[in-house]
Amino acid sequence: MTSAPAPQLRGPTLAVAAARSAATYLVISVYVIIVGPPGVLLAIVFGWVDLLYVLARGGVALGLAVAGIKYDVEGRGRLRLDRAAVYCANHESNVDAPLLFLVLHPRMRLLFKAEFRKMPILGRACMLAGFIPVERGNPEQSQRAVDQAAAAIVAGHSFLVFPEGTRSRTGELLPFKKGPFIMALKGRVPIVPVAIHGGRTAMAKGSAIIRPVTVHVRIGEEVPTTGLTFEDRDALSAEVRRRIERLLQEQV
Repeated sequence: MTSAPAPQLRGPTLAVAAARSAATYLVISVYVIIVGPPGVLLAIVFGWVDLLYVLARGGVALGLAVAGIKYDVEGRGRLRLDRAAVYCANHESNVDAPLLFLVLHPRMRLLFKAEFRKMPILGRACMLAGFIPVERGNPEQSQRAVDQAAAAIVAGHSFLVFPEGTRSRTGELLPFKKGPFIMALKGRVPIVPVAIHGGRTAMAKGSAIIRPVTVHVRIGEEVPTTGLTFEDRDALSAEVRRRIERLLQEQV
């Protein structure tokens, strides 16, 4: 399914959007600078990793509020708060990951770009929180990342993944990578399909402008992996893709 393109901003409307976006980036930067170092230090010294999650969720909520982004969630009762799961979502925007991190699970882990480790505060916080870096273009490291994620899943941690591996410019689902499904199979946990609609309008790929819109999140019925083997990974991927597509179509 291809979603409608975001309307073009011009003149005063563009100026207002640019100013609000700049304010959002400034507020988040100041927030990270103020709360990040003590949060990281306390996590290192006392093992207060939960504090990092609280601070991160607070920062996301603050950023969304300043940007004027609202959201609604359908299907909260399908969240797997009692045990681990892999949440697979479509990916249209840089807004997707922080928003889903906020609404899906209080201790959600993510796979993140390895280059983010170079960021002195955020990179360290991500590693302490158990997020797993992935090096694009490095198959061996990517496989190690999948294995690390699977081990964390076995230990009871849920993950948010974007099986497309990158953001879609059109809203149409891109081909799925196999990693998320191998993670779920190795971890022996269900996959929860998630559809996020409106992220591309909020912040299109290639644009730094953030628009004040309402983003819709729909959580689907879980896809069990019980009894499946690695030979079933393509069929599992196809089923999850079909469910995400259906969730997106139901949002239009």
